[in-house]
Amino acid sequence: MIPQQEKTIQSHYDYAAVTTWIENKGRELYGTKFRIIESDYPVIHQLISYFLRDEQTAFHFGIDLDKGILLAGPVGCGKTTIMNVMKYLTKAEYKFIVKPCRDISIEFINDGYGIIYHYSIGKSYQSGQRIYCLDDLGIENNLKYYGNECNVIAEVLLSRYDIFISKKIPTHITTNLSATEIETHYGVRVRSRLREMVNLIAYDKNTKDKR
Repeated sequence: MIPQQEKTIQSHYDYAAVTTWIENKGRELYGTKFRIIESDYPVIHQLISYFLRDEQTAFHFGIDLDKGILLAGPVGCGKTTIMNVMKYLTKAEYKFIVKPCRDISIEFINDGYGIIYHYSIGKSYQSGQRIYCLDDLGIENNLKYYGNECNVIAEVLLSRYDIFISKKIPTHITTNLSATEIETHYGVRVRSRLREMVNLIAYDKNTKDKR
């Protein structure tokens, strides 16, 4: 369980204590090699402010709590791992499912266009749409279903935009791609929609591979 989260006089959470909790949870999930290095603190603290809904600190970081998170960074910097840990930090109503984009593409090959519906409009175990973290955006390929080529993830993102606008259901994303590369892979329209949908939080491009 998450330890009681007490705020200081400035109404901020104790970010050092929460970071320690995250590190302990990461070791529980991934083993003793998991650790948060000091150079990652800016990213970790932004994520904490978002997932704890700490309005004052999120505002300081320029983070909109109504939007999702686009966590960017080089291969091996720990994006997927930290998002899996963050699932345990966020409140129940903001819980999310980490889903690799490659797996969605494979499901599309087997099941067709209904997969796009499933990851956008499909109902959850609760009363609305699921919150997803689309993991490793950009590693999947355009696929054909009965001869028709489809950029599956682009279609999912556009559908997720629709439910973000209509129902304020956020979408989280991890990616190695730059903004220009996202536009190349998915088009100007998707890049434009993402600006409205997500807060960009990025690891330094020189972050070393932690694997």
